[in-house]
Amino acid sequence: MQLFDELKNIGQKRIKANKAAEKKVPEGMWISCPKCHQSFYHKDLGTYKDCPTCGYGFRIGAYERLEWLVDDYSEMDTNISTVDPLNFPGYQEKLAQAKEKTKLNDSVWTGIAHIKKQKFALGIMDSKFIMGSLGTITGEKLTRLFEKATKEELPVVLFTASGGARMQEGIFSLMQMAKVSQAVKAHANAGLFYLVVLTDPTTGGVTASFAMQGDIILSEPRALVGFAGKRVIEQTIHQKVPEDLQDAETVLKEGFIDAIVSRPKLKETIARLLELNQKRGK
Repeated sequence: MQLFDELKNIGQKRIKANKAAEKKVPEGMWISCPKCHQSFYHKDLGTYKDCPTCGYGFRIGAYERLEWLVDDYSEMDTNISTVDPLNFPGYQEKLAQAKEKTKLNDSVWTGIAHIKKQKFALGIMDSKFIMGSLGTITGEKLTRLFEKATKEELPVVLFTASGGARMQEGIFSLMQMAKVSQAVKAHANAGLFYLVVLTDPTTGGVTASFAMQGDIILSEPRALVGFAGKRVIEQTIHQKVPEDLQDAETVLKEGFIDAIVSRPKLKETIARLLELNQKRGK
């Protein structure tokens, strides 16, 4: 009984953090997953930048994704840039910062790539460029990508990541939904394959258009997929919604996604789908 009491007392003691020692730990040494909230050593993030506990794919840039996704690539349309159609205050400065940060001319990388000798048109939206927002140049680059793929009879693989339409470009931004969708339809009419991979986050006008128009729609684990944000939904319907409402896993259950694929398996999965969906007659 005495031993039991001693153990009980030990268990009830509060241990104070050593603030002096805490200051000696370098910033960024430990990372907390925003989905499962588990903390882990930064080196455990690995090549794919995915959570070792739940598989959530941390947000990465287009060039960082290219490093492990494809065997080789050539980039397209690097010499076009927005003309700031509304002369929106501070927009040029924001664009300059985004270009410097991502090394892109807008929120999507486009080009021609190969995986296991299979050639395809590739688009990668970058959430680090003004939250991957859909602007006029984003729409123009994606439209040109589909037009080139249609002309050369190539499949298209598109990684989506977006907060929605870019408010600094107003109606010009919203028009890109229809513009890209038209190019997607022409590509489909030619009997060509379109594969979408949803990444965190895919929302707004991108979800409402070309992100959901693929022949096959994949998603990375735990990616946020939806149209309006959780707070907007709750304010509209005047009731709470489940925390996992817009998790890819929930969207999969509702039939809007075909499969969830972890990053280490994406390259192999894409290669297999490209092989299975080659244009008939080629």
